Amino acid sequence: MSDSIPQLQWLEWAKQIQAISQAGLAYSKDMYDLERFQMLRELSVEIVSRYTEVETEKVKALFANETGYATPKVDVRGVVFQDDRILLVRERVDGAWSLPGGWADIGLSPKEVAVKEVKEEAGLTVFPVRLMAVLDKKFHDHPPEAYHIYKIFILCEIGGGQAEAGMETLEVGFFGRDELPPLSLERNTPKQIQRLFEMRHSTEVWFD
Repeated sequence: MSDSIPQLQWLEWAKQIQAISQAGLAYSKDMYDLERFQMLRELSVEIVSRYTEVETEKVKALFANETGYATPKVDVRGVVFQDDRILLVRERVDGAWSLPGGWADIGLSPKEVAVKEVKEEAGLTVFPVRLMAVLDKKFHDHPPEAYHIYKIFILCEIGGGQAEAGMETLEVGFFGRDELPPLSLERNTPKQIQRLFEMRHSTEVWFD
């Protein structure tokens, strides 16, 4: 591959082709155009399948299974500090640590999602204070991702409860900025956590 082309440019191209085909299938009325958009969707699946060596049907189910206009997915994280330490949970899925959070739920606001996720994953009752960051995952040091994802970070304060693991977590802990455990890089990066420490007492909103 040419040095002028990023190593994972194929993934960005595949995601763009998938988004174009999904919108075309949703809004086009011409039968010939619909056929072409379906071909584009199948091409995007083939690209991902070829480069990842994941079988086509599984790629279809995970990567090309939605209808309507394609929009980014939204991941919401609750940011909770206690005595200059940040709340992290150890994920059951990979054994690494992350800010409590997850996909935004239909019917809930970002603040409500943050409160819900902290309670479910860390056992704590919190109330949201302010928005800290809205980030585009592609600009940060996360592993490659099939979806285009926005990440929302909401500062929360503890109102009650007891720190304890939930169904999706193994442990709960508070960590200083110089004692962070191995992080779940799909969910948050060391640079992001360090920046959140820096922003704790400011009114800045970090956004891409």
